[in-house]
Amino acid sequence: MLYDLTVPAYVNGLKALSGQLGRALAWGRDNDIGELQFLAARLAPDMFPLASQVRFSCIQAMQAPTRLGAPGAPAMPDDADDFAGLQAQIAETLAWLEGIDAAALGGEPGRPVGFDLPNGMAFDMTAATYVRDWAQPQYYFHLVAAYGILRHMGVPLGKADYVSYMMAYLRPGTAPAA
Repeated sequence: MLYDLTVPAYVNGLKALSGQLGRALAWGRDNDIGELQFLAARLAPDMFPLASQVRFSCIQAMQAPTRLGAPGAPAMPDDADDFAGLQAQIAETLAWLEGIDAAALGGEPGRPVGFDLPNGMAFDMTAATYVRDWAQPQYYFHLVAAYGILRHMGVPLGKADYVSYMMAYLRPGTAPAA
């Protein structure tokens, strides 16, 4: 259960983010917006820039499985300094996620999970509550922030780009005509 609620969602979201970044890079070239402009862009002065949002999306996707029992997550201490670096962070995270054995996350949703934040706050909850109330919101916050920054910069993305993985479930004959 815990694996099914986390790892596949993280894989889907990171693959969609990779596609969004690919579109942004191509659109930026056509519209005289350079990689550094994208990397430094942010939604508000007190928010992190795109490069950090991508790194945090990767970190959050690794942090939950690690806290739930998956070993060997790669370190990701620095923001990427170009789009190739962003894509490399995503690829490294995806490779690790795709190698996780579902059994490593355990099957006991009621087991205790605790963690400390750098500011000294400490949390104790069940594994299921951790996934629902902390891990998923943290991951999606950074994923949406990255998407929002790209939209804010003018990249023509839509909801279909955010949930591009849903096309695998599309009922035949129901796609709108182009």
